Amino acid sequence: MGELRLEDLSAKNIVAANSLTLRPGQEQFVTPVSYSIADAWINPLTSWPRVIVDGDEVVGFVRGNFDPDAEQEEFRACIWRINVAADVQGLGVGKFAVKEVADEARRRGFTRLTVIWEPGESGPEQFFLRTGFTVIGQTQYGENIGALEL
Repeated sequence: MGELRLEDLSAKNIVAANSLTLRPGQEQFVTPVSYSIADAWINPLTSWPRVIVDGDEVVGFVRGNFDPDAEQEEFRACIWRINVAADVQGLGVGKFAVKEVADEARRRGFTRLTVIWEPGESGPEQFFLRTGFTVIGQTQYGENIGALEL
């Protein structure tokens, strides 16, 4: 990997973001990027969609959400989506994305970053635990709620 950077989601990179591939079995745990892209435009005041770029190549997508007035605490500063291209998983792209969202949350005055994931084989649980999240509860649907103290 070269030097990773974030770019705002734009017309220039939206097709590449929407074309990210996953490893077999991961698709059941991840909503397609196109859903997150559409939602980002519906909630432009709180949504923070970014592509992760290595050189000229889009290698990931992350969407943070920052809403200090959200009724549920887990939605105030959270990672809403994170997708990393199959061929670069395990090379630090996801860790970079989490760090960047955490840094943005800190800049906005938050002291905790959350994420929600569905447990299961091939799911993202081990990734989130390795990046410092701890399970603090579950949703009514059995998904884990993780928190990273900033």
